[in-house]
Amino acid sequence: MTGHVEVIDHPLVQHKLTLMRKSDTGTSRFRMLLQEISMLLAYEVTRDLKVTQEDIETPLQAMSAPVLDGKKVVLISILRAGGGILDGMLKILPSARVGHIGMYRDPNTLEPVEYYFKVPSEMARRDAVVMDPMLATGNSAAAAVQRLKQAQPKSIKFVCLLAAPEGVRAFHEQHPDVPIYTPAVDERLNEKGYILPGLGDAGDRMFGTS
Repeated sequence: MTGHVEVIDHPLVQHKLTLMRKSDTGTSRFRMLLQEISMLLAYEVTRDLKVTQEDIETPLQAMSAPVLDGKKVVLISILRAGGGILDGMLKILPSARVGHIGMYRDPNTLEPVEYYFKVPSEMARRDAVVMDPMLATGNSAAAAVQRLKQAQPKSIKFVCLLAAPEGVRAFHEQHPDVPIYTPAVDERLNEKGYILPGLGDAGDRMFGTS
């Protein structure tokens, strides 16, 4: 089974991603752009949500209208940088439940280390959207999804701002059933595990750290 990658090539998404890539884009502007692009990504990742019909009254007459079917979406942020995507998606999905998975990449081994896990109950009836700005080596994302699968959500999708081919391969080797949604799959990783051409470290650019 080969994993699916959905490249979101909407002109607005691509334009905002280009602005984020620029090295002279400051922290405040970077955060604003990340929130804006995340709102646009939310539309794409929720495109196939199931709806059911509900009888309602408009100011003029009764009608049958579509509403989301079943439990709401759960947005799962991989800390710390996933919070930037979460903020934007919550503007589109304000009633979504939220979960957090604390992962960091060991700078020497590039392997993920988990330090926090908290998701809503009744995950079997919920569609999970896992988010992290960068899919670089793929190790942290794969580990986070593996941990989430223990909660047995109804479905899982992974959303990122940028992906590397190496990360896509590594992720789908472990999770071919989880589709990846991203505006861009870049050229490659460098020797330090950063995406090229990329946009630098998303967390550092969001929070003004180094």
